[in-house]
Amino acid sequence: MGRINYFLALFLIFNFSIYSQTKILGQVRSELNEGIISSSVLLKDGNNKIIFYTFTGNTGKYSLTTDKLGSFVLTASAVGFEPKTIEIIIEKINELKTIDFILSPKVIALKEVILETKRPITFKNDTIIFNADSFKQGNEQTVEDLLKKIPGINIDANGTIKIGNQEVEKVMIDGDDMFEKGYKILTKNMPVNPIENVELLQNYSNNKHLKGIENSNKVALNLTLKEDYKRAWFGNTTLAYGFLSENRYDIKASLMNFGKKYKYYFLTNLNNVGYDATGDINHLIRPYRFDEPGSIGDNQSVRTLLGLGYDTPNLKQRRVNLNNAEMLSLNSIFTLSDKIKFKTLGFLNTDEVDFFRKSLQSFSVGNTSFRNTEDFVGRKIQLTGFGKVDLNYDISKTKTFEYSGKFNKTNDKSRSNLSFNNDLLNERLNANNQLFDQKVVFTNRFENNKVFLISGRYINEKTPQSYSVNQFIFNELFIENANNTKQFSENKMQFAGVEVHLLDKKKNGDLLEIKMGNQLRIDDLNTRFELLENEINLAFPNGYQNNLTYASNDLYVSAKYRFKLKNFTLFTQSDFHQLFNELKNFQAKVSQNPFFVVPKIGLDWKISQKNKMTSSYSYNTTNSGILDVYSGFVQTGFRSFSKGLEEFNQLNASSAVLNYTYGNWGDKFFANTFILYSKNNDFFSSSSLIAQNFSQTEKIIVKDREFLSVSSELDYYVKKVKNNFKAKFGLSEINFKNIVNNSELREVKNLNVDYGFEVRSGFKGFFNYHIGSKWTYNQVKTSVQNGFTNNMTFLDFSFMINNKFNIQAQTERYFFGDLDNKKSQYYFLDVEARYVVKENKLTFMLSGNNLFNTETFRNYNISDISISQTEYKLMPRYVLLKMEYRF
Repeated sequence: MGRINYFLALFLIFNFSIYSQTKILGQVRSELNEGIISSSVLLKDGNNKIIFYTFTGNTGKYSLTTDKLGSFVLTASAVGFEPKTIEIIIEKINELKTIDFILSPKVIALKEVILETKRPITFKNDTIIFNADSFKQGNEQTVEDLLKKIPGINIDANGTIKIGNQEVEKVMIDGDDMFEKGYKILTKNMPVNPIENVELLQNYSNNKHLKGIENSNKVALNLTLKEDYKRAWFGNTTLAYGFLSENRYDIKASLMNFGKKYKYYFLTNLNNVGYDATGDINHLIRPYRFDEPGSIGDNQSVRTLLGLGYDTPNLKQRRVNLNNAEMLSLNSIFTLSDKIKFKTLGFLNTDEVDFFRKSLQSFSVGNTSFRNTEDFVGRKIQLTGFGKVDLNYDISKTKTFEYSGKFNKTNDKSRSNLSFNNDLLNERLNANNQLFDQKVVFTNRFENNKVFLISGRYINEKTPQSYSVNQFIFNELFIENANNTKQFSENKMQFAGVEVHLLDKKKNGDLLEIKMGNQLRIDDLNTRFELLENEINLAFPNGYQNNLTYASNDLYVSAKYRFKLKNFTLFTQSDFHQLFNELKNFQAKVSQNPFFVVPKIGLDWKISQKNKMTSSYSYNTTNSGILDVYSGFVQTGFRSFSKGLEEFNQLNASSAVLNYTYGNWGDKFFANTFILYSKNNDFFSSSSLIAQNFSQTEKIIVKDREFLSVSSELDYYVKKVKNNFKAKFGLSEINFKNIVNNSELREVKNLNVDYGFEVRSGFKGFFNYHIGSKWTYNQVKTSVQNGFTNNMTFLDFSFMINNKFNIQAQTERYFFGDLDNKKSQYYFLDVEARYVVKENKLTFMLSGNNLFNTETFRNYNISDISISQTEYKLMPRYVLLKMEYRF
């Protein structure tokens, strides 16, 4: 506890010091002695830098505080009035100053009126505009650093941006989008200095013709640039190399130009310090939009059967990513005319990742119990190439044609040396992915409140895999005297679909939506498992091969109507599906033609301007997929096999949702609670045979499964102490049934509870902090009950020594409730010092990661059949000397 106590004490010292402040209050009035509402009052230092701002209330009164001493300028301004400035001197802390302003009317000829305001937050219809400079604290480098400082915007450790609990659709630059859901490439790498405003777009529509018609609760961000950076080339270069660290480097470079007709964003990164410059590549390759006009096929993809188990603990990526990565991204938008916009995106990424894991697993089911040890050393080499072109053609003001084409090629080569119960196994896995995806959308807003869309899509995706193990541990399954095994598998998918969508918004606010379409998906699954002695094939075991084609054609019609009744909105929806399923398995062919209806009903209640509630109920039917119906076992791990059901199935479930929101974006207090309850009338479960050297799992259908999820969060900005408080609570509970080792059908209950808080300061001065803690409780109950509580606490500091020198420190503490005392706590410390030689030009940095040199990290997990302890190797301590040059 010594390390963390030091940082907590340091936090408390600085936290108490902020309450020793000078308070300035007063009133802004007109010459008629009337209080002026929403006047801005700014406190500036001798360098004309804003150190505090506020707005007057309903009576024109204001109040602000500062912990600084010296000479200052206090300015009051309001639309229609001449601004007024008063010089003040603060000689001691805990002073109380009363300063009133009387503003004179501003008379301007209308032909020459230019109103410029620099309010930190401005509201304009569905858009909230944040002035970037007002939220900078001086230590921001990338767009992501800036967004973390804006109230209401949440960014997790992976860079996912959420407004409340909802992820943003995209991050645009001056109204143009390059990356869709792959926006992390932009936010993690683009320098912050060109940004003038951050615009939060509420009720956002991805299709401009649907704005004001569709019922949208989506949000997006738009970054507007300062005038000096428009139509000009600019960028930055960062060079970093290990200082007192062996062979560590981080090289970044970006070049961009955002003009009116052309936009370019070029980026490259090479590093072996665990930095992920791209975020989740899959969001770039496969952006997913749920139930949105024109999003046909977004939910179609192919799953791979096998992986080597490169799962990482829940830590920051740079602690666990033992990488050697090179990335190049070339992106452009060409406005060819007022009607035609053409976008190209190219991405190339190579990565070499090392992985080290030791685990001890204790299995106990019925009368069967055993322990397995694994010592895993692996390496994965991945090459990803991705290209995309988008064409947007505005045929007229009301008609638009859109085309999107993309191609992805990924090659993975994974190798491992695995000591399993002291026997050495060598695994080899070659896996590829090839994606070819084409989509067209035509939109016609043929009347002011009526829109017609037609969309079509074709997808072709392949995922071949070749897997081998140089040892044979399946003597209990096969009689052959083999000494190694191999499996080849390929899952190919073709998808073709067309969809017509009509939206008709009535004058009273009612909305009618009619959708009809046809979607055809054809899957080919081929697997070949063989037993070998050296290189000689001994057998292709019966029951361990697959050769099937599964085709599912869905002809559907959907009707939805939203009734607007004062503060209530009632919506009803019915989806009608006629399926034509065909399964061909080793020459045997079966088919079925089920018909089903999916109903849904919901109610939105706007209790007041700040109180909103939404609820819905639906009864769903899900058609089985290719990985549910295959008949032969496939190898899914070095000691595990699984198989499907060999038959068609449509599973039924019902779900209810309730969401309550208090407040609006930008309010000082915002709270949200979300509750989901679902019940599966029937669901896929498993019947497993588990032994020390192997496990075999077959899918079965079981009746009645229940799931409950509750999440709640609140966000409160306390203006007096300039702190943003957040609190979160989550609960999920699921009960299901399965069979293990020929047991009776047994019931399993899983309970997960998490709760925590965080506080972020927003001072303009020397010191800022960000502190938080999260507790997680996990419980699994069968005939016995196991549970444990983990905790993660962090404390980050920022010291702005002056305009040229600043220091950032980040600390973390992890505690695991069921580990031995000596290995139940882990501490991390990262520090970076920055010296600005020339503002927005040249900066030198000294960065230290994992300064406590925590070399391994162990966590604890429980399931309905096992308890496991897993130890991971982490990125060792390193120190980098960095130089950043902006141009």
